[in-house]
Amino acid sequence: MTDGTHTDTGAAERAAARRMWHLLEPLHAVVYYAPEAYEEAAALGYATAERWPAYFAWRAAPLGPAGAGEVTAAFHSFSPDMVARYVPESWRVAAPDAVLAARTRAVTRTYAALLGPGTDAPGVAEAATLARRVAGAAVPAGPLSAANAALPWPGEPTAALWQAATVIREHRGDGHLSALREAGLDPVESLVSFAAVGAAPPEVFASRGWTPAAGEAARSRLAARGLADAAGVATGAGRELRAEVERRTDELAAEPWRVLSDDEREHLAKALEPFWAAAIGSGLLPGVNTLGIGKV
Repeated sequence: MTDGTHTDTGAAERAAARRMWHLLEPLHAVVYYAPEAYEEAAALGYATAERWPAYFAWRAAPLGPAGAGEVTAAFHSFSPDMVARYVPESWRVAAPDAVLAARTRAVTRTYAALLGPGTDAPGVAEAATLARRVAGAAVPAGPLSAANAALPWPGEPTAALWQAATVIREHRGDGHLSALREAGLDPVESLVSFAAVGAAPPEVFASRGWTPAAGEAARSRLAARGLADAAGVATGAGRELRAEVERRTDELAAEPWRVLSDDEREHLAKALEPFWAAAIGSGLLPGVNTLGIGKV
């Protein structure tokens, strides 16, 4: 017997996974922009006039001395030519193990700068413990989630929290790539179709290094499928397809969160709020991003 109402448990789990992603993503991403991370990268020998040399090193290091093809496939949205400018040159500057050690130092220093004495609060260790449980329940969905999950865990709570957040977000990202493939969207079409639904202006996606000609060709392919109009704006079918990609991404991302009870997940969310507020309030993160947070 029921009272006539119906609760979509799957929808609730997907919404919870998306909420936690919104909280965790800034904790992960702030390291790519933090001055402390640039200092650590420069100490290794990376050029820091732009963020890409350090970005490719930090994010790809768990894969080991990977070649350009492997990194291109794992990162998905970057053009092969752009990846080839930084990989495997990254490993001629510093070995992956040295990059990983510097990455941990960068994380610890960045969080200390953002939170000050707050890094020693009991809530940090509690958040790290809970997030690590979720990360441990995340069955690797692709190379980046698998590689990060295989790393040793740092003993320092803020570094452990960042690593857990990274495993979780790369698990979500690998699931997102699976959803894009299911939708029949190649890397350029993935970016162009996301811009078409207003996730971010097209120029934001230009940071992935594809040529204007590649973008135009992708728009033509989407138009041929009835997913975008001549101006590159998503049709109803295009919006439905991208909504299905997001739904499927949330569905896959929800799996590891089941290891926590509703109360534990809420406790983790509360514990993450100071980190989220500090990361957002730092002004380091771009206001508009290729992930569409706040837009989709």
